[in-house]
This record gives sequence, C-alpha cells and structure tokens, in this order.
Amino acid sequence: MTPLMVEFGMGSSLRRADYTEAAKRAVQDALWHNSINLAELFGFDKSDMRITLDVGVQRPDLVDAEALRAVFPYGEVTVNLHHGGLDVPRPEGAGNPTVMANVALSVGFDMERADG
Repeated sequence: MTPLMVEFGMGSSLRRADYTEAAKRAVQDALWHNSINLAELFGFDKSDMRITLDVGVQRPDLVDAEALRAVFPYGEVTVNLHHGGLDVPRPEGAGNPTVMANVALSVGFDMERADG
C-alpha cells in the first residue's frame, strides 16, 4: 500500500467510560472535518481505499474493533489498538473516569511505483 494521507482525531466518553464510543467519536472527528477525495484524484473506486486506523486508549481490550470498522462507509479497514489516550478521574474519585481516545488514520491505495 502507498499511504497518501494521515488524519488525526480525538474523542471522549464523559461519564460511561465507554472506550469504544470514545474511539468512534475520535474517528468521526478525523473524518467529519475533512473531505477525502483521494479515490477520485487517482482514478480509483472508493472501495479500493486501504485505511489503517491506529487507536490509543487506556484500555484497548475494551474497544470493539468491528464497531470502529462500521464507521467507514467504504474501503478496507485495518484496526490497530494501542495503549494510549487518557483516563481523567472524576473529582474525589466519584464515578467513572472521563475516557479520551486518540486516533490516526492513514489512507492509501495499492499503487505501482512510477520508478519501477
């Protein structure tokens, strides 16, 4: 795959400590602020997009990768879960922490190199 662009996003789950929801919001943050027209630019179909999604949260074992793949309307999505993000404790330890997720998504295509 030839990567052509990288986008970043941040999302949170304020009260439920839902790591998947925080990650989904981070993906939406990255996608919804940008118009990704790479397929048309290079003469590919949108289904040819190769998307690598790196997700950082404090509890990657609690993230549903399939739910993240479902956010993308097209393309082949690879999800990599990492320890990262941030859990922000509530004042005086009352209740669940606020969960913050960070994502980086790389978009590319299987392309032939121009130099052979």
